[in-house]
Amino acid sequence: MLDIQPSLMLFVFVVFITLLFLLNQILYKPLIAFMDERTGSIAKDLETSKKLTSNSNEMQAKAQQIINEAKAEAASIRQKAIDEAKLVAASKIEAKQKELEMSYEKFVKALEQDKESLKEAILAEVPKFRDAIKTKLSKL
Repeated sequence: MLDIQPSLMLFVFVVFITLLFLLNQILYKPLIAFMDERTGSIAKDLETSKKLTSNSNEMQAKAQQIINEAKAEAASIRQKAIDEAKLVAASKIEAKQKELEMSYEKFVKALEQDKESLKEAILAEVPKFRDAIKTKLSKL
């Protein structure tokens, strides 16, 4: 039946140990080294992405701060321009009011002069009117 041959068993054992040694050297060590390298690369990439995310957040915060400062500056410039325009408009209105007041005063003075000259003309004509009224009354 089956005979156990120690030489054959020894040979199979040597082939098995040699196979294990060769598989370890050719397959398992490079595979484990590759997996360790890949794990390290993934960890490094993850750390880099976290740094970039934090840098991105910082840059976004800075950008938002710059935008807010620009908005505040624009609002102050706009308010300053509005205030200056109001001052200019107020000064123009005041100048126009003074001009209108002066022309009104000139008009009032001219009207007073016309009134006085008309009054004098009427007073100068009063004796003629009296004579005309007397003549008319005498004819009646």
